Amino acid sequence: MTELTAPAPLRPATVKSPATVKSPATSGKPLVLVDGSSYLYRAWNALPPLTTSKGQPTGAVRGVTSMLRRLQNDCPGSTIVVVFDAPGKSFRHELYTEYKAHRPPMADDLRAQIAPLHRIIRAMGLPLLAIEGVEADDVIGTLAHMATAAQQCTLISTGDKDMAQLVNDQVTLIDTMKNSRLDVAGVEEKFGVRPDQLIDYLALMGDSSDNIPGVAGVGSKTATALLQALGSLDAIYADTDQVAQLKIRGARSLVKKLEDNREEARLSQDLARIRTDLDLGLDLDSLVQEPVNRSELLACFEELEFRPWARELQEAASTPAAAPATPVETPAVDYQTLVNQADFDRWLQRLKDAPLFSFDTETTSLDPHDAEIVGLSFAVTAGEAAYVPLAHDYPEAPEQLSRDAVLAALKPLLEDSQRAKLGQNLKYDSRVLARYGIQLAGIAFDTMLESYVLDAAGGRHNMDAMAERYLGVQTVHFEELAGKGARQLTFNQIAVDKASFYAAEDADITLRLHQTLWPRIEEQPQLKQVFQTIELPLLPVLARMEHKGARIDTASLEQQSREISSRIDGLEKRVWELAGKEFNLSSPAQLQVVLFEDLQITPLKKTPKGQPSTSEEVLVELAQEYELPRLILEHRHLSKLRSTYTDKLPQMVRQDTGRIHTSWHQTGTATGRMSSSQPNLQNIPVRTKEGRRIREAFIAEDGYCLVAADYSQIELRIMAHLSGDSQLLKAFAAGRDIHSSTAAEVFGLSDPAAVTSEQRRQAKAINFGLIYGMSAFGLARQLQISIPEAQRFMDAYFARYPGVKAFMERARSQAREQGYVSTLAGRRLALPQIRSRNRMQQQAAERTAINAPLQGTAADIIRAAMIAVDGWLQDSGLQAHIIMQVHDELVLEVAQHQLEEVTAGLRHYMETTTRLDVPLVVDIGTGDNWHQAH
Repeated sequence: MTELTAPAPLRPATVKSPATVKSPATSGKPLVLVDGSSYLYRAWNALPPLTTSKGQPTGAVRGVTSMLRRLQNDCPGSTIVVVFDAPGKSFRHELYTEYKAHRPPMADDLRAQIAPLHRIIRAMGLPLLAIEGVEADDVIGTLAHMATAAQQCTLISTGDKDMAQLVNDQVTLIDTMKNSRLDVAGVEEKFGVRPDQLIDYLALMGDSSDNIPGVAGVGSKTATALLQALGSLDAIYADTDQVAQLKIRGARSLVKKLEDNREEARLSQDLARIRTDLDLGLDLDSLVQEPVNRSELLACFEELEFRPWARELQEAASTPAAAPATPVETPAVDYQTLVNQADFDRWLQRLKDAPLFSFDTETTSLDPHDAEIVGLSFAVTAGEAAYVPLAHDYPEAPEQLSRDAVLAALKPLLEDSQRAKLGQNLKYDSRVLARYGIQLAGIAFDTMLESYVLDAAGGRHNMDAMAERYLGVQTVHFEELAGKGARQLTFNQIAVDKASFYAAEDADITLRLHQTLWPRIEEQPQLKQVFQTIELPLLPVLARMEHKGARIDTASLEQQSREISSRIDGLEKRVWELAGKEFNLSSPAQLQVVLFEDLQITPLKKTPKGQPSTSEEVLVELAQEYELPRLILEHRHLSKLRSTYTDKLPQMVRQDTGRIHTSWHQTGTATGRMSSSQPNLQNIPVRTKEGRRIREAFIAEDGYCLVAADYSQIELRIMAHLSGDSQLLKAFAAGRDIHSSTAAEVFGLSDPAAVTSEQRRQAKAINFGLIYGMSAFGLARQLQISIPEAQRFMDAYFARYPGVKAFMERARSQAREQGYVSTLAGRRLALPQIRSRNRMQQQAAERTAINAPLQGTAADIIRAAMIAVDGWLQDSGLQAHIIMQVHDELVLEVAQHQLEEVTAGLRHYMETTTRLDVPLVVDIGTGDNWHQAH
């Protein structure tokens, strides 16, 4: 391996034989030059602030390492040289003291990742260069020039546009983050100039990222037009008068700009030019790639908690004969397309014999109500998968097996509860299969849920993101096959050969993700229990809820839309009257002018761009004194209700069912709370008359009624259980009103009956505020009292409930120690920001450390209740269905003649499925619509 930190080269510590190492000059493969500094910053900005359990930042290291892994896969046999900027200034700073002067110093969390990244690169055996006084661009430029002179092809991996000047017939830019390549034609298409003109292009327009001045008033379009017409900066300045004759917008005034900035243009040309003639003190033969130092690389991965990569190395070490040539090589894949009966029969037998297989459906729609099966894919072993095309119907589509026959052959297997299946988001596949008369059973694993249980807040849980995060693999994205926008193809229109790889990869990657995720879950028994007893059993419950849907009174909503529109019109006219002119109430810019210029109201906050803010928070505060902002808030509220619900819900009613079919998401929140979309039922307001009227439009079928069962003060009860505070436990055990009890304790009243309504309101604010980590400042704002008075309330509260204070301190301490907090069931929420040097981020994480165990435990409780209630309804044959879950509430549609039996059972299961040290209490209401029941 070669590492340079000074102009003189450092030779490998040991001499390798030609059979062991190859230089780019002898390998016959392209030389790959990696702009390490560019990718370090891009990874830092692109990825969330990932840390280890000990608080060590790792996001940039993970991103760059992932990119290097992909390069090794994409460029087998090539020497990959990673080049970084060395600390200190370069010759460009001597030319221009303001060069990059506007850039802030490197963040401490990023600086801390450089040494670990260099250590990984060395362990991977890759040459690493960082030459004092020379920027990475110039090292790369010189090496690329040397390779070109030696008739050696070069790939430069970077995200820096300046590097495009190096492109020629033998030098190509690649960007692994965007999966793109840039050759000579690509440079011309992107910039409008040839690669050899790019230096002059930058000299004319400047480069704000490097603080290169350029010619003031010349942008990219003008620079392109000048170079296309005159060829070069030298030609332009040879006779600037000729510029005035060009058909360029503002050509005449451009002459003066060019003359006034002649020196700046020449300086910018020198600054933008990447050097290709430096004496680096090395030749291409000295750039050798050494064998991987597996023990060192494993130590790095384990220390940084890159567990999937560490596991790959461990598995490779246990089977040395099968060990890959590099530590990151993706298994060679064998993807098959099954278009004849014999091949399908052979695979069907393999599925029957397998202890576990993954499968995926390819369909015409993301809506399972409309989706038609186009094909199915399967995998039994990693790297091998098969796709069965069934309904590709483009003009040249090949002959395919009968969909009905294939599904009939698969039906016994898919419905066999003793045959274990694996998939990614199997809720969707199960619903699609149900349309074809197949009731999917034997769901043993779902990788989306595995990822969610393992690290709910670690990133998205879709397959593409998970493959990148856990496997270091970039999968084929659907848009690559089908395009985007209005002209996007449906899967049945995609050519079978392209569709086959995509579909088979889905099944294969799903299997490989499971093989990576499940061992990590098994290492932590509590997470395994959450997966097996909560998440996986909930999947079919949600599928049934989506299939059943909820009935909507469209006429009622249409009437509400008309009434809301009338009120919005009235508000608009009143606001115009107060403003003294007409303007667009939905325009923040126009509202800003009215409030802070026309009406001369003092701004309270500013936007990031320095403009007076018209955010809801600001308007709420201004509304206490001024009528216009109060009316704007009402206008916004009504407009949102109309656009999101009263106008939209009727359009979402399916003609074939007469109901809306919400999508329920298990993995939508970090704490375990359910979320929903199409529509989002969690956001229907309940504190306004208009919001409650929307709930009136959710109605029961004839002969049925709606039942709403809501946990009473569940998070406060969980607080009592987790804190063990004796006073809280006593209050809940006695069935007392907890807010009145708290008020009596805080205000020193012996009889809770003596508590006034205002005292109860203040106690309620304290009770719920503490759950969310509210400070004395926040409580003061909510109660509109002074901060010292709010602090006295909180001090009195903690004096009466010392167990609560101890719980809060314990939660913060455990979060700092472990890097995460847990729910009662064992669900975890990672809190990497708890160790942040940024005080605001740290305080936010501390608040989450208090709230997440409460909110997460409440989520676990209602999920467990849903499973129990649904199981009881399925077994009993009662005419009742869970149709919605919103916050702490379950909504059922129940046959009226079975109402008493169902409500009794519902109460029993919701109150007893989870046991706490205080009783769980459920409030149940019934009615013809949701509002009545609630």
